[in-house]
Amino acid sequence: MQDGTIRLADGRTVGYADYGPPAATAVLWCHGGPGSRAEPAHLAPQAMRAGLRIVGVDRPGYGLSTPQPGRTIAGWVPDALTVADHLGIGQFVAVGTSTGGAYALALAAVSPERVLGAVACCSMTDTRWPEGRATMSQLHTHAVWDAPDRAAALAAATEAHGENGSKMRGDGMAAGLAPSDVALFRDPGWMKEAAAAFRAMFAQGLEGFTDDRLADGPGWVSFDVTAIRCPVTVLHGRSDRIVNVIHAHHTAELILGAELLIFDDLGHFSITTEVVPAIGNLLQR
Repeated sequence: MQDGTIRLADGRTVGYADYGPPAATAVLWCHGGPGSRAEPAHLAPQAMRAGLRIVGVDRPGYGLSTPQPGRTIAGWVPDALTVADHLGIGQFVAVGTSTGGAYALALAAVSPERVLGAVACCSMTDTRWPEGRATMSQLHTHAVWDAPDRAAALAAATEAHGENGSKMRGDGMAAGLAPSDVALFRDPGWMKEAAAAFRAMFAQGLEGFTDDRLADGPGWVSFDVTAIRCPVTVLHGRSDRIVNVIHAHHTAELILGAELLIFDDLGHFSITTEVVPAIGNLLQR
């Protein structure tokens, strides 16, 4: 794994983690919210065996990336493309988990010439859809969306997660996990990688998470999902207790030709075990 940073023209820094050989098919990984560039570490060995090179990119306010208040979903696309250019990557597959699903779809919509395919995994749909919006946690999403300003949104995010994510440690998330997620959390190998990702996701407190919620609160207004031309797979676990499976059904309806894959027994975290096979199938479409 290669950890690195890039200095952008506006003075901001973007952090990334590169897993895999340069000659392999590249995958730009759009992490969850909260999340970090280290999120896909546990999949790196499987991905390399499948001929894939995963590059995780910290969104602003996470890990090594400078916060960018007021950012939008599509406004992040140039950051991701700059990382790809820096690493000599032309075309790539865009993968997004949870919050990151919208960012993967934005990459596909804004840069169709570079995106070979996109996977939206355990992802929220366009939050302009009332039925989907209503399923999201009042404490973790609505309280931030409904805050009167960024300072209040940051306070709400901190209340939900605790300083530096303290409320997500131990049994803090247990009530929101499917049985398959709980089993994954008990896997020492998975937890070792997850611990490193956890440190990175809260390296700057709740800045990144707050700006993620402020970006997705208005819905997919900064990009046109109908502009996507590459193959898209919408991947979700029916047992997901964090993002209801109805989000996946709605996203698949919005994207022409999207493939919908639902796994009955998998939850919000355990569904990521199906990402590498989904990429393989996507590249054959």
